[in-house]
Formats: sequence, C-alpha cells, structure tokens
Amino acid sequence: MRTLYFDCFAGASGDMTLGALIGAGADARTLVEQLALLGVSGYDVSFDRVDRSGISAVRANVRTAHEHPHRHFSDIHQIIYDSRLKESVKERALSIFTRLAEAEARVHNLPVERIHFHEVGALDAIIDVVGACIGFELLGIERFVSSALHVGSGMIEMAHGRFPVPPPAVSELLRGAPIYATGIAGELVTPTGAAIISTVCDAYGPLPAMRVEATGYGAGGREYERFPNVLRVIVGEAEGMSTSEELYTIETNIDDASPQIIGHVMERAFAEGALDCYFTPVQMKKSRPGTLISLLCRPADRERMFNLLFAETTTLGARCYRVERRALRREIVRVETEYGAIDIKVARMNGRVMKGTPEYEQCRAAAQKAGVPLQVVEAAAQASFAQIGRK
Repeated sequence: MRTLYFDCFAGASGDMTLGALIGAGADARTLVEQLALLGVSGYDVSFDRVDRSGISAVRANVRTAHEHPHRHFSDIHQIIYDSRLKESVKERALSIFTRLAEAEARVHNLPVERIHFHEVGALDAIIDVVGACIGFELLGIERFVSSALHVGSGMIEMAHGRFPVPPPAVSELLRGAPIYATGIAGELVTPTGAAIISTVCDAYGPLPAMRVEATGYGAGGREYERFPNVLRVIVGEAEGMSTSEELYTIETNIDDASPQIIGHVMERAFAEGALDCYFTPVQMKKSRPGTLISLLCRPADRERMFNLLFAETTTLGARCYRVERRALRREIVRVETEYGAIDIKVARMNGRVMKGTPEYEQCRAAAQKAGVPLQVVEAAAQASFAQIGRK
C-alpha cells in the first residue's frame, strides 16, 4: 500500500506540507495547473530550493493580493464545491475544512454554520489545503501515518488575543494524537497543518516498515539553531501489509424523505469524509418503496457518519458493520494528446500496470473545446498512454 509518513520533528504547516510534497516528487507544474481549477484569482504559487541547517528543502511561496481573510465555513465550502477540481480532491479538501470548522465550533461553543475563520480563512490557507490534496493525488497516496507532533511552546498573538501554544483550535484538532513540546518558543504546528494531518492520518507512531521511494522536505519560514525547520515526508510501499484495509459500512432504510433530502445526504457524506455513498431501492414494510442509504468510511469517521444520518434524515436508527476493502495502488500519469494534456489514473498490482483510465472531466472539457466526441479524446489519451509503455 502506497504510504506517506509525516515526520513532524519541527512541526507542520500548510505551506510546509505543500513544499514537502513537491520535494517528494509531485510535479509542480501539474499541481499549479490543477490549482487553477479552483476558480479563484488573486494568488500566485511558486517553489524555491532553500537551505535549512544544511538540508535542501522546498519552500512553497503562496502570495495573495491584500484581502479581508475572514470567511465563513459556508464560503469556503462553496468555493471548493463549485470548482472544477477532481471529485476526490474536493472531497478531501472539504473534509479538512469540515474538521477545522468542527474544532472551531467546539472551542467557541457555536454551531458550525456560525463559524468564521480568521487566518485559515485567507486565500493562502485555502491554496495550501487544496494544493496538498492535489499533491496527495499526484503521488497516489493510499494511506497516511504521522509521527508525534512537535507543537512548540510559549505564547502567540492571535485574532482573539494572546494564547498559549498549542492554541485552542490546534489542541482540539490534535485530540487523540501524540504531541510534545521542547524549549523551542513559538507555534510549530499551525491550524492548517494540524487540520491536514489529523484528517488524513489513521495512525500515529514510528515510521512503518516500508520500501522508501521518495523523501521530501518542506521548509518553514523561520530558521532554528537546534534543528532544521522542515517537515519531512517519506513515501513508499509499506512492507508486511496487504492492500487491504478495515473500513465501516453504515446503513439505514428511509421511506419518508424527499429525493432532495437524500441527494443532500450524499453531498454531505462526501464532504464529511465518506469514501463512498450509494443508494439502493428497497421494498419496506406496509409495501412502501424506500431507499437504503449506505456509507463507507474509515474507523475515525464512523461517529461523524452516524451523526450525519441522524441529523439529516428521518431515521431513528442505523446499522454498522466492519468490511475489508482491497484496493490497487493508484497514481496519476500525465500524457500529451492532440487535444491537450490528459491525466491517466493508473492502477498497479505487484508493480505491474493493471489498467489506466483517462480523467473524465479533462476529457470532457477537451472534447467540448475541440468539438469532437468524448470517446475520441479518451481514445487519444489511451493511445498516448500505450505509447509510453504503460510503465
């Protein structure tokens, strides 16, 4: 299973994550091109090689025009939801911001819909989160593990005043994760970094056994004498692990909800981190036609899925059972065609390519632009993929 390990000996932030992914092999040009699908303007992204205590690291530079950084969760949700990003990128990015909104809601004792973000609502934070999700996709990451997080110490100035490190939102986001502090003064783990890692990781601890394929270092803005201020990510095939993972299926039968409500549940489920959501027509008691709602999720998201069903549907109960999912290793390969560049989702087993599927949205956009049938563009992408040897 293709695994990414966050080594957080110097903490973590959004821009450090973005830089580390580029350092680990995510193509910078492709990442920037896909960021443009977010549909927002007023920013610029570049990557530089810098030295941090003798280590060559990638510094992600996200520059934005001056703006009022406060946005409500609904504003950010709308930006991502309305974008032309791949659905998998949208889902992961929305899951990260949903987790962040829930943490802020608990800290301030407010409903999620009333939460407005300060620093993490700024455009650069949105770019960091979405860019990281694109980078995960480009590297074909299937599982995430993190070390204990070095959070720093002392006090920092925030929008609400002066707070101890780690600040309240970070403490809430890292609830259940191993953290530690040393004599280093300052905030080493930012809310954006904490939200990304706590959302995607299903395990914390030492580096798992793996065949290392790439290592990337993402540089922070400050420099310290006692250690390099970098986030290290290690990418590889985990040893001693099958491609199986334990997941949960949560189900409930509904016969008294409108189609609009059921459709809304699917949208919310993916935003909350569901891996899959599907509906099955069923015949219920008293001969009523109904709908079986099925959600597939990781163990860490099980309670969130239950809460979603109870809040958004008319159900009074839901079933839950463990399932095992076996998935092929996936990665993105970009090919050139006469209709433009197209990404191919490549699936491998034991190092051998099993299949390659052109990205539908890119093929559709290229077909519309060229005025040709969709299948013509898909065939061109498949032919280009075959020419590179399906390696």
